[in-house]
Amino acid sequence: MRHVVLISAPWRDPVWAAAPWRDEPFACAMISGGQGGRWSYLLRDPDATLVLAGDDPRDPFKALAELIGPPQAVEPDGPPFQGGVVGLASYELGDRVEPLGLKRTGWPDLACARYPALLAFDHLQRRVLAIGRGGSHGFARAKAEAALGWLEAPTPAEHDGPLCEALIESDGAAYETAVAQVVERIHGGEIFQANIARVWTGRLATGANPYDLFTQLRSVSPAPFSAYLRLPGRAMVSNSPERFLKVNARDGGGDLTIETRPIKGTRPRGADQAEDARLIAELSASAKDRAENLMIVDLMRNDLARVSPPGSVAVPELFKVETFANVHHLVSTVTGKLATGLTAADLLRAAFPPGSITGAPKVQAMRVISELEAPRGPYCGTLFWAGVDGAFESSVLIRTVGLEQDALGEGGEGWSFEARAGAGIVADSDPHAERLETEAKFAALRRALLEEPRR
Repeated sequence: MRHVVLISAPWRDPVWAAAPWRDEPFACAMISGGQGGRWSYLLRDPDATLVLAGDDPRDPFKALAELIGPPQAVEPDGPPFQGGVVGLASYELGDRVEPLGLKRTGWPDLACARYPALLAFDHLQRRVLAIGRGGSHGFARAKAEAALGWLEAPTPAEHDGPLCEALIESDGAAYETAVAQVVERIHGGEIFQANIARVWTGRLATGANPYDLFTQLRSVSPAPFSAYLRLPGRAMVSNSPERFLKVNARDGGGDLTIETRPIKGTRPRGADQAEDARLIAELSASAKDRAENLMIVDLMRNDLARVSPPGSVAVPELFKVETFANVHHLVSTVTGKLATGLTAADLLRAAFPPGSITGAPKVQAMRVISELEAPRGPYCGTLFWAGVDGAFESSVLIRTVGLEQDALGEGGEGWSFEARAGAGIVADSDPHAERLETEAKFAALRRALLEEPRR
């Protein structure tokens, strides 16, 4: 029998509570609250890790299921995540689902850690819960008390000044040419849609830390699935608005219910309320954006049907306009039920990579993407947590920066980074308009990197 202990503590901002641990391998902050939900989490000091490089012969989904382990009890009134596994699946993990011979970056296909303790931040009741798990009540309490001590660590100084001196942007004309080629292939019947991205690269300013980018993004453009994950020699900063897959283990009369919320269709924010209203109306009425969204809804329905009982997949919400700090998006909701005997790892295998950032049909769209883009790494993969009770939550890694640590000479270290922004290309896509959409999506990252930090 496994035990769980929850200890309540006064409220603390989770962004700053996580800052002291920013350089620890497998330190992780998942920040929600507000539009994104009620709970945020801070995790560190895992008791087991799983890292699979592209040439690792192990089955990643089987290895993930073994790391999560059999279902365990949780406190029914506690947060959705009370311990378990956090993982980063790079886009190229999809090559393990449909072997396409995708090239790899230096990022692992899958990097996971299992945590016996965490801090859960309740944005609704303004409290912090320290959670510990273990084989005895005493061990679980010790873990919870240790996690409570994380709140006492001193916060490191913030970087003073812009985080990046210059961005290198991929050629806009070349992107428009690629979009035109995809439109031709769509008209030729090869695919219906493909998500094609542009690339921005650069280096953090001397003395700047990837976590400084995370805090700056939370300041200029808070998103529902903000996340920071530190790996050995690498860091990932995500400001994603998009849920990939969710499994709820405590609703539905004992069923494990599934939800995915694909985003397709974008407009920038307006300068004032009147312009915002006009852009929302334009997006809502756009036949092109609705068609783009519906293709991915159908794709996700098919993916969920692989692991759901017949007749259980539904679309309770279609073409809802949601407004974020930087853009308006067209969002739909697809639901299902996880078939008896299957787990979140089976669901991940069935649906990865996310359909909203590949296209339709998914496998052929991935082939087209691999011809037009360099390997994506974390971009368009997923960051997820898998709870000990079978619950699961994950985001689509858009609005995401992958950072790599390197030596600068004289014992110094610095950080290079890559970020991308893409657009869903369909039969009536205009190459220039799609280019402008990528720039609208990248705007918050641009501000976070180049502007003076907000205090």
